[in-house]
Amino acid sequence: MPSPKYHTNLLRLTLPLLAIAALFAAGCSNGSMTSNGNNTGATGPAFVVGTDAPLASVVSFPVVVESVVLTGATNSGNLVSGSPTVDFARFNGLQTLIDMNDINVGSYTGVNITMGAASIGYLNTATTPYSIATMPAMYPGGASSYTVSIPLDKTLTITSGTTTDGLRMDFDLAKSIAVDGTGQITGAVTPNLDIHVVSRTDQGGHIDTLIAGVLSVNQGAGTFVVQGPHGRQFNITTNGNTDWDGATIGALNTSSIVEISGTLDPADQTLDADEIAILADKGLYATGQITNVAPTTGAATSFNMYVRAVEPANTTLLGNIADVTLTGSEKYYIYWFHNPFTQFLFNSSALVAGQDVGFGGSTASVSGTAVTNLDRIHLRSWGFNGTIVAGSQSAANGTFQMKVTGFAGVLIPETITVYLGNASDFRYGLGAFTDLTDGANIRVVGLLLKNPTNGNVVLLARHCDGLNFTDFATAAF
Repeated sequence: MPSPKYHTNLLRLTLPLLAIAALFAAGCSNGSMTSNGNNTGATGPAFVVGTDAPLASVVSFPVVVESVVLTGATNSGNLVSGSPTVDFARFNGLQTLIDMNDINVGSYTGVNITMGAASIGYLNTATTPYSIATMPAMYPGGASSYTVSIPLDKTLTITSGTTTDGLRMDFDLAKSIAVDGTGQITGAVTPNLDIHVVSRTDQGGHIDTLIAGVLSVNQGAGTFVVQGPHGRQFNITTNGNTDWDGATIGALNTSSIVEISGTLDPADQTLDADEIAILADKGLYATGQITNVAPTTGAATSFNMYVRAVEPANTTLLGNIADVTLTGSEKYYIYWFHNPFTQFLFNSSALVAGQDVGFGGSTASVSGTAVTNLDRIHLRSWGFNGTIVAGSQSAANGTFQMKVTGFAGVLIPETITVYLGNASDFRYGLGAFTDLTDGANIRVVGLLLKNPTNGNVVLLARHCDGLNFTDFATAAF
């Protein structure tokens, strides 16, 4: 599980850079835990978290998850309520909570996952400027839904009353979405998923990002209630080890939209938070990737951003490129990284194409795709795919160079330097710095920053993931 003091360790990571530079789809909810499947007798909670392995030009892949049904010798249980729509292209190396449900106590050895309607959003480079286009996803045989049956890598045991284990669902878009001989997306989709049983305390069970609206606050107890994925309510507990990005629990109100990282508590519907950011407190938030900044030097007065998620959902921003005007009154934050250097590393002069950011303001700030009068802007970690530049690895400095590919590669055409530190780790076939070989395909999950002195783009690594790795069953989640 990532350390709750990740931002502190990253300070050590930024020192070499500074020396060089002089770094919810929310619906209606009944607010109660429900049982699913053929449940009788004793039950216990289980969870499912989701992430993805991306395809180069795909920027969105929203799909209806009709069911995630665990199977065993004599029992079954559905881990999702209703039919939530999940955009698996949104996370790219980060993990989110899809759902959590009570199911029959027992041992489960497999899972059947049924997916319904889906669509593919992709970067259309045939237009000037580039635009976002969409097409419907087509399952084999023209079917309206598709079911995959997967044996679990180990038995999932559900006990009464406490959250212990769940599933990590990695939707491998690169293996699922077909392309033709020229590399163009055809629309054909054959879902390919990597499924693993994880404990709530495993790295693969950690909730990296949960964006939710605040419903109520108990400041004295250090707790609050949010409406999370697909309308489900969750209790959030905080303590002395919880880090707040530019706020405290006293700043929360029922108009607040927050981003939370943490670990599922053994109690039903409870998340123990290790990091919390207030994304918005006037009813509007949007997250996505910056596609253009103007002007390119000095303090920015505007930027464009491809919007991957937005609340409220009835705005015109989702799936479009927002035109954001800056007034100079916005406050800037870095998620998982707050210290005296934050304002130096991320401000109106440090915005750059490719950064994953979230902004908050008022719903009155939106007119079509135009946005103004923002309150706050958060820089967030995201996964950047690319290849390692031959001979660029320096173990002494903890750096290597990377050529970014895919959607982000269009936005970041230059070679960038990746910085690693005590908080960085290696996953999915990578175990140490020496595994970073010339030309290797890699995903670096971290913070994209602009060197304030020379304007060069750099990446502070949180995770380094191997992309040529296939034996996920033995990976250290």
